Amino acid sequence: MKRIDTHQHLLDQRTFSYSWCAGIPALNKSFLLDDYLVAAKDTGVEKTIFMECDADEPNSFAEAQHIQKLADKHPLIAGIIAAARPERADFPAQLAALLQLPKLRGIRRGLHVVPDETSQADLFVKNIRQLAAPKLTFDVCVLSRQLPLAAALAKKCPDVQFILDHCGVPDVKGKAFDPWRTDIKEISALPNVACKISGLVAYAGENWTVDDLRPWVEHVVTHFGWERVLWGGDWPVCTLTATLKRWVEASDQLFDDATETQREKVFYKNAENIYRI
Repeated sequence: MKRIDTHQHLLDQRTFSYSWCAGIPALNKSFLLDDYLVAAKDTGVEKTIFMECDADEPNSFAEAQHIQKLADKHPLIAGIIAAARPERADFPAQLAALLQLPKLRGIRRGLHVVPDETSQADLFVKNIRQLAAPKLTFDVCVLSRQLPLAAALAKKCPDVQFILDHCGVPDVKGKAFDPWRTDIKEISALPNVACKISGLVAYAGENWTVDDLRPWVEHVVTHFGWERVLWGGDWPVCTLTATLKRWVEASDQLFDDATETQREKVFYKNAENIYRI
């Protein structure tokens, strides 16, 4: 099956520092494009969307520039989701600079690492609304308990396409279905929100099985529908419990009962539409 990996991280510790990796020894090293190509061999991945890696400031824009240079040489990278700071008054200048990058498709501000009130502030909302005109997406990375905050933000920005990362970061290992189950249903009612089926293995513990993942994925698909779900590898974070290839194989099993048309939507067609690939 052809795939677009909508969640590809590349960590270049030679060029940037990532303080968040210090507490995760398995990720506290470089994960470069050549490494990804090895990991993705025989997986069907034909294109990727680079996802910002929260490089230490002031390197957010430099990271996006670095990836654009990589994308100029390697057509595998079809889009860039860059880091930005919508909570700041200089966001319009940040956005103007990012728009000079040909492969820019959206931005992300990790909301799981900032105070809850950050995404609810008037300035944050005003700045996110600026993504509508250039048709940029906003990837939402929140903890499961923050799903109502993500929904509130998306509701205030109806003209912006939101993508909820990692199925809303549920506690898969702990089987904490509630209130995640209800919160997913509520945010899925917003037509400007899509959901990325990614990251689940990182929250599932080392001995996860496909059946451990299945109820989470089925719930997301039930409420978002086949037009608003898309697949992501979340490499190298997925390597905390699985190789990229194993996650691909598990994903195929999760959609065994889907039609060919439905699988095409999940694995690449929705990505083409949502990220303008």
